[in-house]
Amino acid sequence: MPGRARVGFPALATAGLVALWVTAVLARTSAPEPPQVREGIVLPPSSQAASIRLQQPPAQPGGSSQQGSTGPDAGAAAGQARQKKAAAPPLKAAGAEFIGDDTCLTCHQAQKKGYGNTMHGRADHPRSPAANQGCETCHGPGSKHMDDPEVPGMIRSFTKDSPRDGNSTCLTCHERGTHALWAGSVHDARNLSCATCHSVHDFKSEKAQLKTEREMDTCATCHREKVAKVDRSGHMPLREGKMSCSTCHNPHGSTNVRQLQRGDSIGELCTSCHADKRGPYLWEHAPSRDGCVTCHDPHGSSNERMLVTKPPILCQRCHVMTRHPSTIYDGALIGSGATPSVRIYARSCVTCHSNIHGSNHPSGQRFIR
Repeated sequence: MPGRARVGFPALATAGLVALWVTAVLARTSAPEPPQVREGIVLPPSSQAASIRLQQPPAQPGGSSQQGSTGPDAGAAAGQARQKKAAAPPLKAAGAEFIGDDTCLTCHQAQKKGYGNTMHGRADHPRSPAANQGCETCHGPGSKHMDDPEVPGMIRSFTKDSPRDGNSTCLTCHERGTHALWAGSVHDARNLSCATCHSVHDFKSEKAQLKTEREMDTCATCHREKVAKVDRSGHMPLREGKMSCSTCHNPHGSTNVRQLQRGDSIGELCTSCHADKRGPYLWEHAPSRDGCVTCHDPHGSSNERMLVTKPPILCQRCHVMTRHPSTIYDGALIGSGATPSVRIYARSCVTCHSNIHGSNHPSGQRFIR
């Protein structure tokens, strides 16, 4: 018809599809949800989520499922379970009863002398053994042992029990602070016991009730090669009593390597005292970033500054192909030849490269300034 616009077929088809879509959406939103049926009980739609939760099996203690847990929390849960298992009550013989400290002292007067003046013997401290059952807090009820002391197993003996059994009694109290990471630590994995280093009744040290007068002597019973380095010319002040092994290490467990006290690496522990070497630097020396023990031996050395070897040999372990000639400094270059090298005098490489740990100078890429 003249004067009237024509509507094409594609436009009519699109309009029809839009109308059908709108109708379907309206019908879906207005329709009520069907009731849920579970075991013959009709539940309203709002109870659907609660019904799903009721059908799920309960979680296992510690956050693990029946199939076992995996992931980062699994290790922590296992460590906590092991700690709780280790913190067991002291051994109790069948039918044994508590008899009190006075009865124990009829035979064990010598043990009381070393025990009475320590934290374990303070009755005014609520967490001490003396505030509970005294000797029997750790050794267990002693009536059966008193009846016949020759019968083994009637009372706990820490020198005869297995390390894990003996540690379980100590961990009932000593499970916090520096002892919190004992379970799974290196010494725990090596099957050491608390009684390996400590003595409650016959200790020699002023602190920590160690079996030896000095902490270093206790560590030397196993770590002989480390303690022997302390006798070298370059050493940490352990011999002078200004430091001890536990200044850097935690023998009861640590999150750092080598059971170090602080940080997440060897370098972080060292810079907790040597703060001037921490950085960050504009020009970093790679060995300083990788770790102090690349060049230094922290337990002792016969070289100055506790270096693992003398420079320039120390520097030439890495710098063998660039800058200075890569010739090893043999006897001819050290001084016996006609033309000895000047780089072996004074402080050798560090005579020029004085800021060897790193430099913040704009022109310090060679660590000269």
